[in-house]
Amino acid sequence: MELVVQFQVLNQSCQCLAWKPHSIVAWEAESQHVVAGYSDGTMRVFSISRTEMELKMHPHATALTAIAYSTDGEMILSGGKDGLVAVSSPRTGMTIRVLADHKGSPITVLQCTRKQYHEFGVEGGELWLATSSDRRVSVWASDWLKDKCELLDWLSFPAPASPEGLSSLPPSLAAFCPWEHGTLVYVGFGMQKEALFYSLHKKQVVEKISLPYFATSLSLSPAARFMAVGFSERLLRLQPCPAGTPQDYGGHDDAVHLCRFAPAGRRLLTASHSALLVWDLGGG
Repeated sequence: MELVVQFQVLNQSCQCLAWKPHSIVAWEAESQHVVAGYSDGTMRVFSISRTEMELKMHPHATALTAIAYSTDGEMILSGGKDGLVAVSSPRTGMTIRVLADHKGSPITVLQCTRKQYHEFGVEGGELWLATSSDRRVSVWASDWLKDKCELLDWLSFPAPASPEGLSSLPPSLAAFCPWEHGTLVYVGFGMQKEALFYSLHKKQVVEKISLPYFATSLSLSPAARFMAVGFSERLLRLQPCPAGTPQDYGGHDDAVHLCRFAPAGRRLLTASHSALLVWDLGGG
């Protein structure tokens, strides 16, 4: 439990970050990288092993709100406060594509998955999704080396009118389901407080799980059929899927704005305003 490496960027707020996927090349095993997105529209790639910044790019005119590596680590997907999604190469520092489908609403989630695309009869190296705060989710199949990017599905979730304005609403969050290929999970402000399971094959919601409040964070376990959901009411819920008996936990000092399973699924990290908690899930 000690600080190992620290990077500092003056006069900018770090809004999002992502680890580069582990390389399958043996000699790159010790080469760990993280990319961070900042409030001035820049993103920086840091080498953990060499403790230095390797690259700075400026793909956005507004603050970055979401960032992700492609599954092979060869591309970086970044989303901005203005709803634009940029695809950039960390090798060349060039932005190769800008997608404006979510323009006008901040990007809240970007996620890539290596599997599943063959099931839909499309070419590509991966599937990826983008979620924006206006409750829209787009799903894409892409092969960046061949400059291919095809829209697979477009989801738009209804919600009642809110007199408080969009900025005060719970975030729109989506994630690919690790245990149910071709399915994604969505939570956000809507007609009901619930998690929705949407099938890309059937083009419809196939399951709903009720929640006590509107969610502020979401993570799906890679090792077992359950998800972690955080709420602004300082509550963390571990929810078995399909609907089982949930377990609720307190301990946070504010809204649980982040929850993230470790790759093996045996630990869960959660964060609130001034607290980071690590949960040991045992055998999962």
